[in-house]
Amino acid sequence: MKAVKTYLALGDSYTIGEAVSAAESFPYHLKEALLKQGHSVESLQIIAQTGWTTAELQIAIAAETLASSYDLVTLLIGVNNQYRGYALANYRVEFEQLLRQAIALAGADTDRVRVLSIPDWGVTPFAQKEGRVAEQVAKEIDTFNAAAQEISEKLGVVFINITPHSRLAATDLNLLASDGLHPSGKMYAEWVQQLMA
Repeated sequence: MKAVKTYLALGDSYTIGEAVSAAESFPYHLKEALLKQGHSVESLQIIAQTGWTTAELQIAIAAETLASSYDLVTLLIGVNNQYRGYALANYRVEFEQLLRQAIALAGADTDRVRVLSIPDWGVTPFAQKEGRVAEQVAKEIDTFNAAAQEISEKLGVVFINITPHSRLAATDLNLLASDGLHPSGKMYAEWVQQLMA
C-alpha cells in the first residue's frame, strides 16, 4: 500500500462500528495497522451512519467538508439497500457513482481505494429473531456483492471479500458485538488483516 497520511472511510454501521468502541471499528484498526507498518497516518475522517443506504451516503458526502484528496479511501455500503428490499439495479447505479466519487477523492488514483464486501447478517441472532431465512439473506447479499465486485474490477479498484469470514459468526458468537448483529472488534481485526494483505 502506498504511503498513507490521510484516510477517508465511507459507509454505514459496519464502518462506524455500531455496538463497539470507536477503537474497535475497522477504520481505527486499519489506522493502527498502517502506523505499525510505518505509515504516518495523521487524519482519519469517517462519513458513515447506521442505517444508511447508498443514496443516504451520497447525500452525506455532499454535505461534508472534504479535503481535495486522500491517501486512502475505503467504501463499504449496501447492506441497508438489501435489508430494505431495494432494487439491485438501483444499487448498481448508486454504488458506481459512489465508487467513482471515492476514486476522485483519492486523487484519481485507484490504487488508493479499497472496496469491502457486504457482510452476511443473515447468520446472526438478530436475523433469527426477525424470522429471516438465512439462505435467502445470503443469496441476496451474494447478488449485491457480485455487482459491487464487478463494478470495482471494471474501475480498477481492489475488492476485499470479507463476507465468508462474516459467515463464521454462525458458529462463533465472539465475532459479534453485544447487539447480536454487528461485528465485534475481533471480526473487524480480521477484516484489517485482509485489507493489509
